[in-house]
Amino acid sequence: MVVYSLSGPSGTGKSTSALVFAHKIGVEALIDDGLLIVNGVKVAGISAKFEKNTITAVRRAIFTDDTHRNEVKKALDTYKVQSILLIGTSDKMTKTIARQLELGPINTYYYVEDVRSQKEIAKARFIRQTQGKHVMPIPYRQVEQNFFKRLVQKGKEIFSTKREKIGETTIVRPDFQQEYIEIGKHVYVQLLTYCCVKQDIVHKVEHVQFVLGDLVQATITLQLKLPITYSIPDRLYALQKSIQEEFYQHFGYELDAIHLQIKSVVQKRKS
Repeated sequence: MVVYSLSGPSGTGKSTSALVFAHKIGVEALIDDGLLIVNGVKVAGISAKFEKNTITAVRRAIFTDDTHRNEVKKALDTYKVQSILLIGTSDKMTKTIARQLELGPINTYYYVEDVRSQKEIAKARFIRQTQGKHVMPIPYRQVEQNFFKRLVQKGKEIFSTKREKIGETTIVRPDFQQEYIEIGKHVYVQLLTYCCVKQDIVHKVEHVQFVLGDLVQATITLQLKLPITYSIPDRLYALQKSIQEEFYQHFGYELDAIHLQIKSVVQKRKS
């Protein structure tokens, strides 16, 4: 069997990229958080995300339980798996998984920086820290929802470059994921509003729409002051840059898009 390792710190988006990366390098199976996934479908194992605390989650992920380990080993034989990608937080963890499942030595080591850009990694951390969301690279229908008390929702359908479907993801918030700071949408709106009103060209912020999804973006409708003695495109570009810097300073992540809409211009009143 050809064995690959993909490692990186928790919350950097390894599971999000795993299906695409495995398909890219021609690997048929994944081991992720205690699950054996073959061609995008869970065929054996129990997810570490079902555990109640981080200690038992780690034990589940490295197959310390005999019954769990033997179930996955049997499935590897049944499905005649010839290549597999092991996902973990470090080389040490993926080596442990390989040893526990008797897969043989790891042939090639990859790291999250090899499969994700720094911006994608920052976004994954931002979502983990502010929402506590985890991604499972298996279809929604295969997630036992009674294990999760707070959140289970469909993720994305994953396609290859040739537009063939290679799998799906599901978003969960495990019971052990309690170390996150939930930020209300109004906080983002207030920051974006403040960034605009402190600019001398802005008379009023009419509306702010903030979307935190696959793309994190803001649409801001403004009234500008008269007289306009400057280049509007230049000043709006400067405003976008200021908003981006302020957002990054507060949240450690850059917005994917900032849309500025000018509704009207208003004559500045003389004092």
